[in-house]
Amino acid sequence: MIAAAILAALALALAWPVPVLLSRAAWTDRAPALALALWQAIALAGGLSMLGSLLAFALHTAGGVIGLPDLIPELWHGPIPAEFGVLQITALAAAVLLGAHLLANLALTAVRTERERRRQHRLIALLADPLPGEPRTSVLAHAAPLAYCVPGVRTATVVTDGLVTLLERDELDAVVAHERAHLAGFHHLIQLAFRAWHTSLPWFPVANRAERAVTMLTEELADNAAVRATSRGAVHRALTRVGADGELAALADAGGVSLDDRMQQRRLVRLEAPPAELPTLARVAVLAAAALLVATPVALVLSSL
Repeated sequence: MIAAAILAALALALAWPVPVLLSRAAWTDRAPALALALWQAIALAGGLSMLGSLLAFALHTAGGVIGLPDLIPELWHGPIPAEFGVLQITALAAAVLLGAHLLANLALTAVRTERERRRQHRLIALLADPLPGEPRTSVLAHAAPLAYCVPGVRTATVVTDGLVTLLERDELDAVVAHERAHLAGFHHLIQLAFRAWHTSLPWFPVANRAERAVTMLTEELADNAAVRATSRGAVHRALTRVGADGELAALADAGGVSLDDRMQQRRLVRLEAPPAELPTLARVAVLAAAALLVATPVALVLSSL
């Protein structure tokens, strides 16, 4: 029962106060990769804690602890142990249903996203032309200034005629570098997991907050890569001239969070006045916290089985 109580308390903390505090933290702009790792640790630890608390409670009876390897054959073939009461059965059923719900939503989100990617790749192959001087980059005949990337076995970076006409060459290079950084960092996989979490728990406000925060962090990481490939001025000018709408269409097509004006302004401020990097001790502390968050529910669950 101690393990169940600790896991329940951890699940509650990771379901509300911890994500809220992290989404408001200023240090995340200084270390977006670390913040992204911490968000993933929070999501994983939160899910494990919810499931683990139910499972640990179900395995604790008035007669002691029933080991899961011993319980499963009896639940399958019968009879159910006499000390295994209604509360234990309810908790075990809730753990199974919640786990199945989360996994099913993850699989469904992945299937829908992959279907949309294949449709995008077919459209690109049919309608787009190669961008001169930029391998693996295609141009769509469209007046709106847009840029996006499409992951897959064969990745694609797409810009429109409107974007090519609007931007100077170094600004266009910055946009292309930004989109390629999304592909290289597998940001689509990270966003997929948080999108599935939000889809699984649409009534859960923290799920939306987490998806928005993760989207913002991936944009900051892509901005960093674009700055390294071109220059800070080129990235800033491109973002100013194109605006968030340049990436809105691609995110919307993939079912992701739209970039709003506040998120764009945060990126612009970060480009104008780059924040100082986190001290080494702080970076180590964040990594240790992320590792501890994941290790704690795993250890408690294993100890209760």
